[in-house]
Amino acid sequence: MRTRVEVAPASLFGPDNLPYGVFATTGAGPRVGVRLGDHVIDLAVLLDDPVFAEPSLNAFLAQGPARWRTVRDRIREAVDGELDDAAVHRLADVVLRLPVRIGDYVDFYASIDHATNLGRLFRPDGDPLLPNWRHLPVGYHGRAGTVVVSGTAIARPYGQRKTDSGAPVFGPSRRLDIEAELGFVIGVGSRLGVPVPIDEFAERVFGVALVNDWSARDIQAWEYQPLGPFLGKSFATSISPWITPLAALESARIPLPEQSPAPLPYLHGAEHWGLDIDLTVAWNGQPVTYPPYSRMYWSPAQMLAHLTANGASTRTGDLYASGTISGPEPDQRGSFIELSWGGSRPVSVNDRQRTFLEDGDEVTITASAPGPHAARIGLGEVTGRILPAHPH
Repeated sequence: MRTRVEVAPASLFGPDNLPYGVFATTGAGPRVGVRLGDHVIDLAVLLDDPVFAEPSLNAFLAQGPARWRTVRDRIREAVDGELDDAAVHRLADVVLRLPVRIGDYVDFYASIDHATNLGRLFRPDGDPLLPNWRHLPVGYHGRAGTVVVSGTAIARPYGQRKTDSGAPVFGPSRRLDIEAELGFVIGVGSRLGVPVPIDEFAERVFGVALVNDWSARDIQAWEYQPLGPFLGKSFATSISPWITPLAALESARIPLPEQSPAPLPYLHGAEHWGLDIDLTVAWNGQPVTYPPYSRMYWSPAQMLAHLTANGASTRTGDLYASGTISGPEPDQRGSFIELSWGGSRPVSVNDRQRTFLEDGDEVTITASAPGPHAARIGLGEVTGRILPAHPH
């Protein structure tokens, strides 16, 4: 039997999008599919290719950009016609899994508005940006083992936090926060000792995914000097189940905002890799902020060039994220520490005044970008609900 998948004209997941993910059906193991409207298309069946019968995208991503282009062309041609019924599943009938096997995770700090806001909160009498910030994409190494797929509940983390007396105590975080980010997934890795030139970005990175890098601000504030984030960040990072290929984002590419001073030569590329992507953060179902990725100071190509500039290697499936995406306006801030200005300006959420996350809260981040023909494409969503801290 064969069927044609009908996609509503207003859908953010039409044939110009086709994000990749990993799904499972009742009685069958996880495998690779693409999203089309409200359906998932099983690529192992559609293309008769065993590389898509794997429980992650890694084997396909490692095949490189020529193969990515060929497969995308074949999928686009196929979905224009009738498909084998065995390849078509309703999205509501499948379980979505972590789409890639992640070996390394790096988180950057690439939004000038976010960095400026935190600088004003943490250093009210000093320059909000530290001297190195405009010269390099600041980042830190995260914990790949705690990257989880959207929908995974997040237990409130423990750690040390400073009290009014100055002495630390150990216990659950009281200032639990989000960070609305965009993640980039490495397709083709690089060798140890060999930096990746900035204009090889599109040959190395397969696509993008929404990220929520949960943050315990009170734990972070006590521990992060002098070596940076640790327990305040490493407990959980959520990623959307869909990876949007760079090929779907051609219409979203824009120049970066002006960078002053000019970056050093290894961070200066010929290609524009700013991206016009609009995010929405919903807190318990209520949209509260709308971060614009178009304001990002450092591009993902610059992040990759800097990440490997010292000869650090990358591997298929590695993830690096932009850091919190924020804009200059109060309703464009991508974290609740900014949105509530350190807890001093509560936000109305469902008629309650709120600052940081409480047990039972749920946060969902969605995003869309310009597509061809004046349409828009969606980047899916990343969602998570806060559970009480486990007994310690």
